[in-house]
Amino acid sequence: MDTLDIAENLRRIRDRIAKAAIAAGRKPDAVTLVAVSKTKPVEAVLAAMAAGQAVFGENRVQEAEGKFPPLRASHRFDLHLIGGLQTNKARDAVRLADVIETLDRPKLADAIAAAMEKEGRRPRLLIEVNTGSEAQKSGVPRDDADGFIADCKGRFGDLLVGLMCVPPHDENPRPHFEWLADRAAKHGLATLSMGMSADFEIAVAAGATWVRVGSAIFGSR
Repeated sequence: MDTLDIAENLRRIRDRIAKAAIAAGRKPDAVTLVAVSKTKPVEAVLAAMAAGQAVFGENRVQEAEGKFPPLRASHRFDLHLIGGLQTNKARDAVRLADVIETLDRPKLADAIAAAMEKEGRRPRLLIEVNTGSEAQKSGVPRDDADGFIADCKGRFGDLLVGLMCVPPHDENPRPHFEWLADRAAKHGLATLSMGMSADFEIAVAAGATWVRVGSAIFGSR
């Protein structure tokens, strides 16, 4: 995909986000687009940056490490880690990322807290909730979410900014988004990362503040 395609795709997605927000009675700028650049080369990231995109998402620490640190000197951006995170990658994640969206278990919370002390960096954190109770997916189990959120709020304070989910691909995502929005409101968390290329407009209607879009911007993987 060439530079013009990426720029045009970004324009279209931003327009759709704004229209979905307005339709839901929200401000058109209420939702931040996280451009998911996993498996895409740095040239694609640069094309998106040239088109004004400044928030990116990567699934794997190692891939993010190969693309984004060299860009820090010449570009301003936020990097989100949105894939399941192993505890042994926590220090690298804290060093690289501005946001870690996939905090989902006490051992990872321990590893992130230790990494913050060692690296002297304090990325913002989201708790990922496995709203569909899917065994193959990361995320704190739905039934355990309230307790884990409360524990992490006590531990990380204002660094814990919100919740994230990935609904089952074969179910209506709306109930999952609405459940997550309800939990975020209950715990006083303002950020909701939910919705991807196929369902971000539904997520916006349910209250998403961040939507994670990859293939609709960069093409299929």
